[in-house]
Amino acid sequence: MSASVAIEHVVKSYRAVHALRGVSFALAPGRLSALVGHNGAGKTTLIKLMLGLIRPDRGTIRVLGEDPSAGAFAGRRALGFLPENVAFNAALTGRETLAFYARLKQIDPKQGAALLERVGLGEASWRRVGTYSKGMRQRLGLAQALLGRPRVLLLDEPTTGLDPALRQTFYDILDELRRDGATVLISSHALNELEDRAEQVLIMNRGALVADGTLSELRALSRLPTRMTLKLAEGVARPEWIPNHAALRGCMCEVDIIDPSDKMRLLRQAAADLAVVDIIVAEPTLDDLYAHFLREQEQAA
Repeated sequence: MSASVAIEHVVKSYRAVHALRGVSFALAPGRLSALVGHNGAGKTTLIKLMLGLIRPDRGTIRVLGEDPSAGAFAGRRALGFLPENVAFNAALTGRETLAFYARLKQIDPKQGAALLERVGLGEASWRRVGTYSKGMRQRLGLAQALLGRPRVLLLDEPTTGLDPALRQTFYDILDELRRDGATVLISSHALNELEDRAEQVLIMNRGALVADGTLSELRALSRLPTRMTLKLAEGVARPEWIPNHAALRGCMCEVDIIDPSDKMRLLRQAAADLAVVDIIVAEPTLDDLYAHFLREQEQAA
């Protein structure tokens, strides 16, 4: 499957600031990818390059097969973008705002009305944007980004200011777009939200891409331990098959596992032992992986 977005050996500097240092990755159709990193890691610069707002100093960028910085970038109308801080004309209504962006994309402005309903702004669509709360402006920004069912959707902190119900609706919409073949990239600090949703994780630090892969691939690469917690029945002795390095606290036994084969062996033994009344398996989280790869790069520098 050909990539919707291909970044190859991209370098970008702002005078003495090295924003990107030879970054390469690809984004596939029908996949949600997470771009994570601290402020100043290069995430916003990457998004600006993919939108064609700036040019790289070196390297190549292809979005839907084209150079997005070229003046005749035909794929621009197939892009959706939500910036971290949305800003709209306060004098326009929500409906007028979406109609304006629809005309820019050369699509039917009537699409806007359905999107406003979808993001919970149906009743407020006739109000001026200047009366909207921060969360309402974020909803309007989401509707703007979704106009025309974009083939590539770039979202910078998209769920800021959204309540839990609308946040779930937002991800439901993204699932629909992905099933339709859209490429979705989310830049966010909300790692717990992305952990069960991102099929690809890109970790940036100081302008460099320090990790790229699925959560399973990053867990295997990091070799961070999986923690298995076994609850033993009251009054039973510690089973002999539990490793010596396990920590026993009352009836709770905690085992850190590095080798995946050890995990399966211990699970089978625990399931067969009547002394074990409960099993909890905790894989390294995206937060754990993020901290690990940043620490690893710092130590290598």
